[in-house]
Amino acid sequence: MAIPPTNSARPAASGFILAADLDSASARTNLLGLLAERAYRHGSFTLASGRSSHHYVNCKPVSLSGPGLALLGRLLLAQVEDGAIAVAGLTLGADPLVSAVAMQAALEGRSLDALIVRKEAKGHGTGAWLEGPLPAPGSRITVLEDVVTTGGSALKAVRQLQEAGYVVERVVAIVDRQEGGAEAMVAAGLDLRSLFLLEEVAALAKAGAAGSEQGRDQAPDHGAAG
Repeated sequence: MAIPPTNSARPAASGFILAADLDSASARTNLLGLLAERAYRHGSFTLASGRSSHHYVNCKPVSLSGPGLALLGRLLLAQVEDGAIAVAGLTLGADPLVSAVAMQAALEGRSLDALIVRKEAKGHGTGAWLEGPLPAPGSRITVLEDVVTTGGSALKAVRQLQEAGYVVERVVAIVDRQEGGAEAMVAAGLDLRSLFLLEEVAALAKAGAAGSEQGRDQAPDHGAAG
């Protein structure tokens, strides 16, 4: 389920106001602008799932930036279950997300830890799959993901957490690529909450590219003979 937009105005992606000074609608608009400008590319790509696509979304230029982290921490935390005592996600894409959400929770006076799920068990020491302050078995954990395509990465994190004895019923993503991930979550008995759909990010990126091209076409040719 994508979080419905509450402001249709085109965001100013290059500008940034402190996330704490924005209402939720404005924070969402600013984050969408950052994603369209820094995370989205149109072309011919092979995705991690092996599928070919004209759309490529890499959230790391946003999730590893200060402004992006501030916005993500606030907007993702709003979708975390009230009963959750930790957030977790599969390394590498979810690493900054769980950290940002745990930090934002602390700023809001909520106790919420961050866990990182390894792609494979540690090859030494305890051989652990999970890193971070582990809660008691039976605790509720919300899984975070940057981009959901087929849902495979998030589902791997969910399985590891459930095998460790935790309750996982919700996955919160930045972008749903609308390629079967939501259906896979439903089949697994999970509630998927996405801040944005791919079509929203792609549409804004296209509008921004068209606006830039139009601006170039209308710019005076100072090199022309007078």
